[in-house]
Amino acid sequence: MDKEFFVSHFNAIWETTQTALNSEATYIQAGIIIAIYLAAYWISSKIIKSNAVSASSAPSEEHPVGQLLYRLSHIVYPIVAIILVRLALEFGENGGYPVWLMKVALTLAVLLFFYSIIKEFVSSHAMSMIFTWVGLPILLLHLLGVLPSIITALEEISLSIGNITVTLYGLVRVLFFGVLLFWLGRASNSVGKDIIRNQQSLDISTREVFTKLFEVGLFCIVFILLLNIMGINLTALAVFGGAVGVGLGLGLQSIASNFISGIIILLDKSLTVGDFVELEDGRMGFVRQFNMRHAVLETYDGKDILVPNETFISSLLINWTHKDPKQRYRVDFSVAYSTDVRAMVEIIKEVVAEHPQVISGPDVPFEERPDCEIDSFGDNGINMFVEFWMDGVDDGRNRVGGDLLLTILETLKEHGIAIPFPQREVTVLNEGFGKGGAKA
Repeated sequence: MDKEFFVSHFNAIWETTQTALNSEATYIQAGIIIAIYLAAYWISSKIIKSNAVSASSAPSEEHPVGQLLYRLSHIVYPIVAIILVRLALEFGENGGYPVWLMKVALTLAVLLFFYSIIKEFVSSHAMSMIFTWVGLPILLLHLLGVLPSIITALEEISLSIGNITVTLYGLVRVLFFGVLLFWLGRASNSVGKDIIRNQQSLDISTREVFTKLFEVGLFCIVFILLLNIMGINLTALAVFGGAVGVGLGLGLQSIASNFISGIIILLDKSLTVGDFVELEDGRMGFVRQFNMRHAVLETYDGKDILVPNETFISSLLINWTHKDPKQRYRVDFSVAYSTDVRAMVEIIKEVVAEHPQVISGPDVPFEERPDCEIDSFGDNGINMFVEFWMDGVDDGRNRVGGDLLLTILETLKEHGIAIPFPQREVTVLNEGFGKGGAKA
């Protein structure tokens, strides 16, 4: 019986195929479809050129909008093909012409459109495989009208736990759309942050505020959508969520405090990315990133310090580069008392001013030029110091103080100026006391 069933269906399909191949309408539809795809290719190329987006050019790496436009240019062709095939299909159905081949062409155009989206916008290999081997077959079943029957069959497979009934369809739906929402959330978050941070009309702190608000808002939207897919009643959840929110607020005070502190810091512009700061405990570093809970400080020895945002508000903070990147530093040295200090001071000023990172020159205000002065009179020599201004912080790659000390040492040696060091004079009293031995 089963063999006869399959044979009869096979014969029916074969007869239908032969009838279609012998029909003139089939070849007319094929010609129209070929003409439509050629026209879609020509129209899409014109649209790309009119928008100054070349499909063969390299994507812009400077701005995410440029990358988005470049990728969108690769899906113009299937979009135009879908529109033209759909118009031809409507015209054929209204005129009473056979359109079954056009329906097949429309299905293929839709599949090509989604495949182009996967190819251009899904960079993750795992997600690309999921969308290609799971998403496209589901879309094909939907276009063929078979998907509702499959969903009904999956809903019949269920498991009851008390008052809760879990169906296989619900489980598959939550799993598939959960993965899809998670990927869309991460991808949208990354693209959105890049777009906001490339808005040069906004200052850094404002951009960071909008970045955090966008991240939190996107997370809330994804979470609500996932709850809706799971079939959870959001109205009933609101009351329960209020009680849970109070409990979480009491238990997560530190996290909430750090989040609010981060928003306050970015709004009042007291701290921005790139500032060099010194904490109350003496740790120093450049602010490289603001997160929801903490900021990342990069030290000169390559370490990343994760500092809670609340620390910047509740404790003492020194921002070395808040208003002006220029800083004043000093190096100390000593010379002998026999030195001609007035002549030596001018020599030291000149050699310090020659350093490329020291701010100097006739256009620089007098108070910001290199200056050499006497600090104090020491036990062994005259204690001197040199003050100078420079851009940035005197440490790491921008180390200037060490270079100046070496330059000063070489200059003093070149001009024969002695650098004092501790000396002791010993006076021997009663020289003859030890020669003749002890007196009787």
